[in-house]
Amino acid sequence: MAVYGSDFEVEGKADASPVTRADREAEALIVPALQALTPHWQVVAEEAVAAGDTPQVGSTFWLVDPLDGTREFVARNGEFTVNIALIRHGMPILGVVLLPVSSRLYGGWVGHGAWLDEAGLRRSIHCRAEPAEGATVACSRSHGDRGAIDGWLGGRDVAGWCSAGSSLKFGLLAEGRADLYPRFGRTMEWDTAAGHAVLLAAGGSVCTVGGAPLRYGKPGFENPHFIAAGLPSGSGPPRGVRG
Repeated sequence: MAVYGSDFEVEGKADASPVTRADREAEALIVPALQALTPHWQVVAEEAVAAGDTPQVGSTFWLVDPLDGTREFVARNGEFTVNIALIRHGMPILGVVLLPVSSRLYGGWVGHGAWLDEAGLRRSIHCRAEPAEGATVACSRSHGDRGAIDGWLGGRDVAGWCSAGSSLKFGLLAEGRADLYPRFGRTMEWDTAAGHAVLLAAGGSVCTVGGAPLRYGKPGFENPHFIAAGLPSGSGPPRGVRG
């Protein structure tokens, strides 16, 4: 937040995505803390990988995006997050997504529930069943894949749209404010893992366009196109979920 309030410089990485001092400084705090907490698990972090440091991962490892939504950070619209996820056997089992500007924290532990910390209070959250009038569809604020989304929807009833930056879109599904998040743009595993964990813990799902669960630890850590979803129409709240 100190960088956010300053006259910071924006640099470009090899993949043409932006990076700031805040990305690097946040990663320099998070990674050593995780290494101290769990020295036997590898930490895969975005800026380290961009610099050529790509560790070999085992069955359990951390995925870190120290500043997801750098474009939103640069635009100063507040819709950027800090993402930390724990992966086990290719699936996210624990995740936290922090919105630093509002101090909102989404958390999820698969099998134990999802929650939102806001204004000093914690409340349980879960996905909603898709309303009879149609789905509310979340889409990216900065990455233009609306045409591909329209094609995938194929005339399906849509009650509304909501645009949001970073992994906030997973949070909108997890707390029942949206129903679908189709993503046809490029994403990396550290972009999605934490939000994926929160959504799974809230009763939702994230699958490839072909219907297979989105998995982690892939060569290059790049995701295919995917569809994140809340509960199917007519479903009730997930059973066994507690905050």
